[in-house]
Amino acid sequence: MSRRKRSSLAEDLFELAAKLPWWLCFILAVISYAVLHRYAVAELPVATTPSQMGGMMTQVMTKGLASSGQYILPIILVFGGIASFLGRRRRKALAQHVADNTSGGALRTMSWQDFELLVGEAFRMRGYSVSETGGGGADGGVDLELRKGGEVFLVQCKQWRAYKVSVTVVRELYGVMAGRGAAGGFVVTSGVFTADARAFAEGRNIELIDGAVLATMIERAKTSKPASTPAVDRTRAPDPVAANPASPACPKCGSTMVRRTARQGANAGGAFWGCATFPKCRGVRAIE
Repeated sequence: MSRRKRSSLAEDLFELAAKLPWWLCFILAVISYAVLHRYAVAELPVATTPSQMGGMMTQVMTKGLASSGQYILPIILVFGGIASFLGRRRRKALAQHVADNTSGGALRTMSWQDFELLVGEAFRMRGYSVSETGGGGADGGVDLELRKGGEVFLVQCKQWRAYKVSVTVVRELYGVMAGRGAAGGFVVTSGVFTADARAFAEGRNIELIDGAVLATMIERAKTSKPASTPAVDRTRAPDPVAANPASPACPKCGSTMVRRTARQGANAGGAFWGCATFPKCRGVRAIE
């Protein structure tokens, strides 16, 4: 997804501040003013010899930058803190709107900007630390970077209303994950995935989250505390919606799963997790 190009250092600083906790921005604003003001009011030494001219010019430039920076930097940090506070409220409002809308219409009519904010908030509610990286650049289209328990996970958001997410998108994320050494990855869409995309993700550490699963993920996260960090199984993706390891969520629809016993086939007599809505949904998980 495309992003507006940054045009100045001030804009870069503002965007960085907006990603910080709002209270931290206000603390940094006070500290930056105190530090820069000290240099701004410092008396300049008088050069008595030619060899001292270089040091004096450096101090003159420092004083000049501090004189303007003592006001500009705190203002940027304060406005960044305000943006951080408002952004946090907006994310919570989006999550609440989706949780209250059982028909799924909220996801389908949402802009891609709001969709990315929503996905980030959904993972925050699951106990992840979220960084909005801004997809569409050299990062291979990664929109969010998650951290939990010392592990890094990458997220690609696809707010496609009328199209299925193809296997190409999943392969692209898998390549970026390998290059960056990520423990796992997520592709999140408000729509659905093609059969080829699901087949490629099977057995790999990638979780495909469609609109129905995302809505369930948000609803469950709002009614439970973040789960403790589980050990990472690198043979498959981490499960973002399983609130109870004794009864995991279905990987296809997000419903509760029940313990079943295979009646035929090579695994006859073996136990497995099956979706409680069977035969409407045929999602299964292995019992470890």
